[in-house]
Amino acid sequence: MIPYGRQDITQADIDAVVSVLQSDFLTQGPMVPKFEAQVAKHVGATYALAMNSATSALHVACKALGLGPGDWLWTSPITFVASANCGLYCGAQVDFVDIDPNTYNLCPQALARKLEQAERDGTLPKVVVPVHLCGQPCDMKAIQALARRYGFSIIEDASHAIGGRYQGGFIGNGRYSDITVFSFHPVKIITTAEGGMALTNKAELAEKMALLRSHGITRDPAQMTHESDGPWYYQQIDLGFNYRMTELQAALGISQLERLDHYVAYRHQSARRYDELLASLPVVTPWQHPDSYSGLHLYVIRLELDCLRVSQRQVFDSLREQGIGVNLHYIPVHTQPYYQCMGFRMGDFPESERYYREAISLPMYQTMTELQQDAVVNALHKALRL
Repeated sequence: MIPYGRQDITQADIDAVVSVLQSDFLTQGPMVPKFEAQVAKHVGATYALAMNSATSALHVACKALGLGPGDWLWTSPITFVASANCGLYCGAQVDFVDIDPNTYNLCPQALARKLEQAERDGTLPKVVVPVHLCGQPCDMKAIQALARRYGFSIIEDASHAIGGRYQGGFIGNGRYSDITVFSFHPVKIITTAEGGMALTNKAELAEKMALLRSHGITRDPAQMTHESDGPWYYQQIDLGFNYRMTELQAALGISQLERLDHYVAYRHQSARRYDELLASLPVVTPWQHPDSYSGLHLYVIRLELDCLRVSQRQVFDSLREQGIGVNLHYIPVHTQPYYQCMGFRMGDFPESERYYREAISLPMYQTMTELQQDAVVNALHKALRL
């Protein structure tokens, strides 16, 4: 089976993890701060907070921005459920904004129309979470302009996008948002096994997220409400969580980070080759915005079903049967049973639902060979029954 994505673990990665196993610290040692500093420097952010998952980072980001009961969080329907669930964790209400048919990201024009109506209804969002699907950045300049007009905060869900760039700057630099979140899951561009990170340029947000990821506990006298009892002393000053990253994960991340630029460049090389090999087939290949450089976590095609005698399910099943580990990213969140119970219905976000009926994620990872790519394309030819 050729998987749709997989990690690349080298001997250097293994050695880095083993060195931590042989050290004095498996958690809360020097590796996590080092990893944070290196990622922040790489992307051009001021602060970076490593956590045990991107979901944890999204949750903490929402809490740091003060999201709570009575508030609204808006995001894209085409994303993993965590992009929306983070709002529910805070007691907020969640809504969605339909996608752009070219980028598959949250559409700024649809956002503008929805904001106009929400202003009339008194239901403006407190937080908007644009998702950089497949690694392609959203139109953050347009979204930030709307944020300034309507007063909402922005969390960039860049789980797919580390190593990508927008308007010349690395995604994560915080130029157009309050907080950016990365994922280091094994199928992502670099991995820490499980793990995530929140980045910001605002000291107060960094301080709040650091507190929330570790039980709301501080040892900083400046944050304490009364005088310390001694060197052992700590205070819980907020209700936080155990969202810390381990030293082993951070060591793996530091080692992987050295290859980040190479990984993303290789993915672009593979994507260009896919574009050429698929040019004659009745599929839509990913469009890349000229102002952007995608992280290319995923390579999603859309089937031109009007030109085919087979269904999306038949194509998907045929590829799997031929040993091609395709997937589908993602099921629109508003169609999930949990969200349907909140009142969302099929037809609410037609562009997202159309995307879902046509999309298939082809294998894309940094060690994929040309022979494997050829096997994917040959299998797709058979699956389409041309």
